[in-house]
Order: sequence, then C-alpha cells, then structure tokens
Amino acid sequence: MKKYIFYMAALTTVSITACRKIETDGEPIIVEIPAPVPVVTTVVAKTITLSGHVTKDTTLFAVNNNFLSGLVYVDAGVTLTVEAGATVKGAYSGTSTAALIIKRGAKLMAVGTLEKPIIFTSASPTPVSGDWGGIELLGKAAINSSNGGAAGLYIPEGGFNNAAGDGLAGSGDALVPTPVNDDNSGTLQYVRIDYAGYAFLPNQEINSLTMACVGSGTTIDHIQVSYAKDDAYEWFGGSVNCKYLIAYKTQDDDFDTDNGFSGSVQFGLVIRDSSIADVSKSESFESDNDGAGSSLTPKTNAVFCNISSFGPQATQSNIGNSNYLGAAVQIRRNSSISIFNSAFVGWAKGILIDAGLGAPTDLNITAGTLQLSGILLISCKTPVDYTASTSAPTGKNPTSISTWFTSNTKNKIITQTTDQNTYTRPFDYVNPDFGPFGNSAVVIPSATNTHFDDPILVARTFIKKVDFIGGIAPSGEYANWYKGWTSFAK
Repeated sequence: MKKYIFYMAALTTVSITACRKIETDGEPIIVEIPAPVPVVTTVVAKTITLSGHVTKDTTLFAVNNNFLSGLVYVDAGVTLTVEAGATVKGAYSGTSTAALIIKRGAKLMAVGTLEKPIIFTSASPTPVSGDWGGIELLGKAAINSSNGGAAGLYIPEGGFNNAAGDGLAGSGDALVPTPVNDDNSGTLQYVRIDYAGYAFLPNQEINSLTMACVGSGTTIDHIQVSYAKDDAYEWFGGSVNCKYLIAYKTQDDDFDTDNGFSGSVQFGLVIRDSSIADVSKSESFESDNDGAGSSLTPKTNAVFCNISSFGPQATQSNIGNSNYLGAAVQIRRNSSISIFNSAFVGWAKGILIDAGLGAPTDLNITAGTLQLSGILLISCKTPVDYTASTSAPTGKNPTSISTWFTSNTKNKIITQTTDQNTYTRPFDYVNPDFGPFGNSAVVIPSATNTHFDDPILVARTFIKKVDFIGGIAPSGEYANWYKGWTSFAK
C-alpha cells in the first residue's frame, strides 16, 4: 500500500520552489506548486475641493488632488490637517479668489518634511503672482486696535470678514472676551506658498501668509513664500515666534509688522527680482505701530535677528524697477521694532528711520526701545537715511541717525560697495547660492560678539546666539537650512 505524504505548508509558503519532490514507497511523485500571485494595491487619486466652511476635522492627503474654491473658512474647534508631501491649489474664478482662513479657535496642521514639503499654490497651468489669496491665520492674542468699540478686536485686510464675523481676529467680543497671548493656531513646517496675494481694494490686500493676533503657542518654521502679489508675511498684533522664513521675488514688502506685533523672528532669507516691484515702494521691512503712528499699546516691538536680504541691485549703479526707490528697512509711525545681526545687500537705501506721521519714531531710539545692532549694508547707495522729525525745533533728529549708528557702542554698521568678497552667487537668478564666505564680514569673532548681550535680545529666549551676521552661516548647523525643501525657479 502506498503512503502519500503531503506537506501542506509547502503549498502555502511563498519561499518554497515551484516544484517539489515528495517521497513515496515507490517512485517519487513531482507535485507542481504554482508560483504565488503578487497582490497589487492601486491607489486612485481623488479630487478633493474645499469650499465654504470646514465644520469637522479634515485631512488633505498627498495622494489626492486638493483644491480650494473661494473663501474657505476653518471653523472654531476644527483642525485642518495637510499631509506631508501634499499639494493644495487655489483657483481664481475671475469674480472671487481662493483663500484659506483659519478662524479663531481653529487650527491648521501643515507639517511637511525636508523630503516632503507641503505646497500651497495656484491651480493655473501657467501660474502668475496673485492667482489666489493665501493663508490667513486668525488668533486670539493682543492687538492695539479696536472694532465697534471693542478694544483688541481686529478686522484684517483683504475683505474676507462678513456679517457673521468669520474674519475677526483678537479679543473683546463674546467669543474671546480677553486676549490669549499663548493661543495656538496650529503648526506650519516645511511649507511653500506660491503665487498668492490678492488686492481686494487698494491697501486692502490678502497677503501670502497673514498672521493676525496669532499667539505664541503657534509653531511657524521653514516657510517659503514665492511670487507674492502683496506682502510675503504680515503680522498684525500677536506674539507668535517664527524661524527659517524665506521670501522669494515678492512684489511689495517681505516682512510687514503692524498693530503691536511683539514676537521674535530668527533666520530669514529675502531674494528680490530687479524687475518685480509694487507702486507702494517695495521694501524688505516695513514697520508701523499702527496706521496713525499712535502710542496705543501693545506697541509694535518685534525683534528680528539673522536676516539676509538681497535687493534688486547687484551693483550700486543698477537701479531696477523704479518702485525700488524705498529702503530695505523702513521703520515709521512710532514703531519700536529692533533688528540684530542682519545683512542688507543691493538696496537703493539701507535703513530709513521715518520720523514723520504720528509720534516721532526717532524718540524710540533715544528711549532704548528701538535697536539696530550688527547691521551689514552692502551695495546700498544711501546706507542710512531719516526724515524730518517734530522732536527737534529744526525738524531734524536731535542727532543724525548715521552718527547714532557709529557712535553708540551697542551698534555696529559695516558698509561695503560690493558683495563679491562676501557672498557666493546671490544675484544669479538661474543657479543662486546665498551662502557667505568663511572669511567675510559676516563672521563675528567671538571676542567681539557683543550684539547678543543687548538687553532686548537677552529677554528673547527664542533667539539663539550665533557668531555670524545674516540668515545663512558660512558652515555648520545654520549653513544649509534653506536647501532641499525649497524652490528658486519659476
């Protein structure tokens, strides 16, 4: 009697060969075992369109085609999550523009990675600046404005507020009775925002990234704004801290601070195109306490540190767009912004202290609340300038701003006529390299690195002490943070 022994495991294990010899009492029997059939999972991309109000927690996945249609409001208590590597496109219909508005109490969790950045961009196959609105973060932190008699309540620019108050920021109403300065509007990391900005009315624009009353519980880092129609970044009040910010070929201002913004920003990179500018005189920094230059509090006293700003002029003889006749930094209307360890290269004017409208801005210098220290100005035809002030009978500042720069031991200003001995290829629009040379003026010998001892900086624990001027280090930890997740091509 023949005994047939079958090994069932051999029939189900994929690592066994397709043919197997099975021993019997007589001749061996060859049993053919079919090769395993691989299981293929096909993921079909869906088209996801957000419009109106997002009323429940929602995730936009990288595999899908994600769109914004019109003004999209994420309601209070709701979190919109965008997966790493996802692209979200905003469309302009000709009658309304797409924008993403994170209301008070809502959160945007857009956490990309170095390898998988998140991209917010235009839906057009041939995108141009201003194709869609941008991202509006509306928080609960303090601001020096009022609305309808409610102190601390603010309607941001851009025309996206409505009768329901969906565009309100700050506090002073039934929803947010008092300011929440540590408010959390979410996390944005490794995010690119392209071709955004929309002029609802003159001086009523949606910026690429608007932060209105955004609190210090919010995380903002590794953000690139490219081809902004209006400002790349604008802060209205609030206390959010940011780092690793890039503004690439902005039309108007790169960093605009208003209405009591009190946060800190460290490590920034600005790259201008000599042909792209705005009629409002494009600048790298524009700072006001408020539109009237009042003494309302909280006062604009933001601190920026380690910014590299490359303007439109590769040389002093180059002019570029005529709207670049403004300054790299215009501080006006009673602002007390402070800037440390930063480089401004290729601007018609470097620093402009505009002491005109409202309370005289120059008095903030003598009061010690406005500080400029460790400033490198290269290829700026007029390195430092100021306007007439009512603080002196002559209409001029009590002491020349230029003298203040050089005589005050807290300050250091270095001027050069060319960038060739400082940076690699900052004005190469095809293959740029914004890194400085290791032996250039950006390196601060440790024995003379006193700028970080300034009381204003000492009080800002968010800001880290480094031994270089500008946003990019010659080597080490801070040399390559702008590489790998960014794009510097149209």
